[in-house]
Amino acid sequence: MSLRCRFPACRKQLAAGLNLTPTSATHPLSHARCFSSCNIRPLGQNRRYSSFRPGLVSSSTASVGKPQGLSAFRNMSSTTASQKATEPIIHDVFEQDTGTWQYVVADPSTNIAAIIDPVLDYDRASQSITTRTADSLLALVKEKRYKVDWVLETHVHADHLTAASYLQRRLGQEQGYSPSVAIGKRIGQVQKFFGQRYGVPEEQYGVVFDHLLDDDEKFEIGDLQAMAMHLPGHTPDHMGYKVGDNVFCGDSVFNADIGTARCDFPGGSADSLYSSGRKLLSLPDNVKIWTGHDYPPQGRSGPRAYMTVHEHREQNKHLKDGITEKEFVSMRNERDATLAAPRMLHQSLQINIRGGRLPTPTEDGHRMLRLPLDLKGPEW
Repeated sequence: MSLRCRFPACRKQLAAGLNLTPTSATHPLSHARCFSSCNIRPLGQNRRYSSFRPGLVSSSTASVGKPQGLSAFRNMSSTTASQKATEPIIHDVFEQDTGTWQYVVADPSTNIAAIIDPVLDYDRASQSITTRTADSLLALVKEKRYKVDWVLETHVHADHLTAASYLQRRLGQEQGYSPSVAIGKRIGQVQKFFGQRYGVPEEQYGVVFDHLLDDDEKFEIGDLQAMAMHLPGHTPDHMGYKVGDNVFCGDSVFNADIGTARCDFPGGSADSLYSSGRKLLSLPDNVKIWTGHDYPPQGRSGPRAYMTVHEHREQNKHLKDGITEKEFVSMRNERDATLAAPRMLHQSLQINIRGGRLPTPTEDGHRMLRLPLDLKGPEW
């Protein structure tokens, strides 16, 4: 078997010097898993589906929310690695333009890592895409000598472009194999809805994710056990990822002084978001909930990556203990009715249903996105 095999458990056995005999010489196009006769159990039912701002980088043991310089790449402290760790090293990287938290989550025992919700930079004025933020993640991975097995998306984002496809290609070149890009199993309904709305051909979004995660599906990041958690409400497909005593909750629960995410996207539901929020807040008090965005209000010193379950239950302005579902749904629906559309809504959705791939070029080499017009007044 080639060491380029992308099935993480098989690579671990190969690294340990064990011989594996392939039962099939043919891998799927995306190499999503390796078919081997080893005694490694596959990861669930692995189904195929036919502007960084330097200085906002920290780790799980650094002071959260305090900007750091570029030297942070060399100074980030790490969780002490035991022979087989149960808790990850967590590097949180804040993308200031879109207020997005990105995460590199690593197993200290094996240096195998996952990247969660990476950002591709987009400038609306020039209609240009750059990779500065994603390249900073690659620099971090290289600095720490990690091998990335997973790029995990919590959902199809409507406020920033995903760098999943770019990172998959670059990491494939740099580490000798490409990580699997994974997302929740309900992604198909979201892709179909927005594909039809924007006129995106199905062949451009039908086979773009390597692994569709079931609710509560367990998978590995090195020796660490991880689990996918369905957290609907913001979107119907929304997933969170639990690793040790940490949950990466995406755009479901925000920091306590912000509360929760909006629910007015197609398939969104305030009732579902309340249930998802209380599901998170039913975890042990010490569990850290790492948010997908932060928009620090006046009076707060800077962005914060996580709060504990205990802190949320006492302080979260939308979900703290004592707030009923009826109160939450009424508040959330009233607030959502006043919110403007995200400024990168149309660009984000068209790229993200493609898994971060760019549109197919036209005959003259241009890559095109569609922008709907809202005609005010009578037609003319």
